[in-house]
Amino acid sequence: MTVHLSKLTRRPLLLLLGLIVSGCATYAGFNLDQMYGKPAPQKRILPAETSLAQRYLNEVKPLVENRCVVCHACYDAPCQLKMSSAEGIDRGANKEKVYQGTRLIAANTTRMFVDAHSTEEWRRKGFTAVLNERVQSSEANTQLSVISRMLMLKQTHPLPDEQVLSGNWDFSLDRNEQCPTIEEMSAYEQSYPLWGMPYGLPKLADDENQILMDWIAAGAPMATQYETPQAVKPQITEWEAFLNADDLKHQLTARYLYEHWFVSHLYFPDAEQSAEHPPFFRIVRSRTAPGKPVDIIATRRPFDDPGVKRVYYRILPVRETIIDKTHMPFALTGERMARLKAHFIKPDYTVSALPGYTPELAANPLLAFEQLPVGARYRYMIDNAQHTIMGFIKGPVCRGQLALNVINDRFWVVFVDPDIADSPQVAAFYATQADNLRLPAEKNSTTLPLHNWVTYSKQQGRFLKAKNAYLNDALKNGQHLTTDLIWDGDGTNDNAALTIFRHFDSATVVKGLVGEQPKTAWVLDYSLIERIHYLLVAGFDVYGNFGHQLLTRMYMDFLRMEGESNFLSLLPPTTRRAELATWYQDSNQSLLHYLEGDINDFSQPSGIEYKTSNPKAELLGMLQTKLKDVDQNNTRYSLDNVQLSKASLNQLRALARIQGRQATLFPELTFIMIEPAEPNTPPQLLTLVRNSAHKNISSLFDEEKNRLPSNDNLTLVNGLLGSYPSAFWHIRETDLPDIVSQAKRIYSEQDYRALLNNVAVRRTNPAFWAFSDKLNQINRQYRPIESGLLDYNRLENR
Repeated sequence: MTVHLSKLTRRPLLLLLGLIVSGCATYAGFNLDQMYGKPAPQKRILPAETSLAQRYLNEVKPLVENRCVVCHACYDAPCQLKMSSAEGIDRGANKEKVYQGTRLIAANTTRMFVDAHSTEEWRRKGFTAVLNERVQSSEANTQLSVISRMLMLKQTHPLPDEQVLSGNWDFSLDRNEQCPTIEEMSAYEQSYPLWGMPYGLPKLADDENQILMDWIAAGAPMATQYETPQAVKPQITEWEAFLNADDLKHQLTARYLYEHWFVSHLYFPDAEQSAEHPPFFRIVRSRTAPGKPVDIIATRRPFDDPGVKRVYYRILPVRETIIDKTHMPFALTGERMARLKAHFIKPDYTVSALPGYTPELAANPLLAFEQLPVGARYRYMIDNAQHTIMGFIKGPVCRGQLALNVINDRFWVVFVDPDIADSPQVAAFYATQADNLRLPAEKNSTTLPLHNWVTYSKQQGRFLKAKNAYLNDALKNGQHLTTDLIWDGDGTNDNAALTIFRHFDSATVVKGLVGEQPKTAWVLDYSLIERIHYLLVAGFDVYGNFGHQLLTRMYMDFLRMEGESNFLSLLPPTTRRAELATWYQDSNQSLLHYLEGDINDFSQPSGIEYKTSNPKAELLGMLQTKLKDVDQNNTRYSLDNVQLSKASLNQLRALARIQGRQATLFPELTFIMIEPAEPNTPPQLLTLVRNSAHKNISSLFDEEKNRLPSNDNLTLVNGLLGSYPSAFWHIRETDLPDIVSQAKRIYSEQDYRALLNNVAVRRTNPAFWAFSDKLNQINRQYRPIESGLLDYNRLENR
């Protein structure tokens, strides 16, 4: 780093860059190696205490986060350019897509801080620089940086003056990404003059752009600032000691916990910390014991063979910006450790030997952890049910239509009472079914799906027949087949009631029974929730081939139907069939045979005495009543908590009542900011969710053919829900009556766009970035632990 920010002269630099991006100075006919030397990774990561590093942390990093990371953060970051860490920026870009649904062979993994640990290693893995890696000077650093060239391209060619972008803009997730190297930038600038960065969004303000250009000209010095704070070191020491105790009971418990925490962001509320937001950590497998430098064991999946005699579990700082899509906070407290010890360590049982890592064993938690008490495992999972299920909602995937078109757009989830599930008879039954409960994760990521699907479908059929026989005996004449079967959270745990929203290729899970009564609901028991985790989280390989991902999706069909069937068992037998017919309209004959045979060969009557002609509505109402003491998050999302006038709240409720084909015109997620009329009242944030209805959700590739737009509806909640906004509204409370009146008259795309003309902050709006900053700031204030930066890759152009 020989260039310093204080030595830069801005005007000549801007003139030079203007010539470059206008095409008057190109590299055609020139050899960059001859002009600037051969490329070599630079030493950009400086100690945090240096002045250049401090300037990066205080001025540059916030800009990068709020202008770049909002699109460049997850696995599907364009060109794999993850700008959520200094190391990610230095790593650069790659033309290969992580999400390539048709690939026949599994891709090589490219996980930050796992699959390579230096820029040199990433270059050998095919990543190209986005910063200058040749001779260092202010001129070279700006001319030979893809980032600076992209920024200046946008400054020179801002968005056209139109509300909805026209022309060759492509905002689809599967768009053909260009990913130019520095050698290809001149051609890119000439072919796509409007495609500077931020792509399809307003240019940066002049002062913001200048901060970034000065930083790049200075050689882009950076710092990580992710050291472990002194205040949490005692907690980390205590937890690492617990997770790495030598006896077999502790070792097996630690392996179980690791396989459920490996995607989590851990934090320590008990530590005395002055920061506004706590630092977050991750758990890794290491070859080295606590007290020594961590030597990460990098495997595709958390249960793959580590290749060492003894695995150690270590806790490291999260070194990337917290983004909402992958943020799963999980508190490690003294109370939690005491509870884990009470369930896993103190009971009188013996672990005779640790399980191996053969795929057939390690991928099947019912076999691998059969020596751990079933009750302890189930208690752990439902004590933290939102976090458990959040794993397959937020975990390994950043987009997942293939995985998510297996669930309805909104449904409720409740759980079998652990006191009923925790019995020697239940544990013995699971032991007899271990072979039938094998999961696709035992296959590698180049599996052939159809042959394996037949095998797994037969296994699932055998399991369900055995389960129904067991339940027909255990629940004779409706015994226990009442809402007493459902866990009430012990009167205090708000994980007992959850709502899952699907947003086409992403989803959200929240605590509470949110919204009107849904079409379907799940009742989960131990084997079901555990298999979902090992199917969609621990066993899912985002880099796997088409066969692996397809087989995962098809198996999830079985698990969804099993959860639905558990719910249906609480209804009268005749109602069960009628509900199934409604849920699976126009299904193929093989599925209908499966539904009527294997999955629902359960004949015991419900123990509930129903009094109306709509037992399902009665049952859902009973669940709402049973769980009201722990359903505080339903209140949290309730419009009653929005700080607006009573008349305004009535207007919002009217907006939420829009349904049918009118609702279909609204996008998946609309984030709304309302400026209250009452002085000194902060802006209110709400989310308008479109729930898409389907005839059935058992079809792999014809989702649109199974749509029932006449049954679509909207859910309006207090606060922000979801990671990927489709649209932003910014409105004044005083305008609500007119806006809702106009919304209720939407019958066409033209009507919807006319509404947006009055309420939307479109991607073309000059005030877009100011609104974005305000929205994220308010969201952080309301949700300091849970919130992360939103992702703008799904913003519509309407």
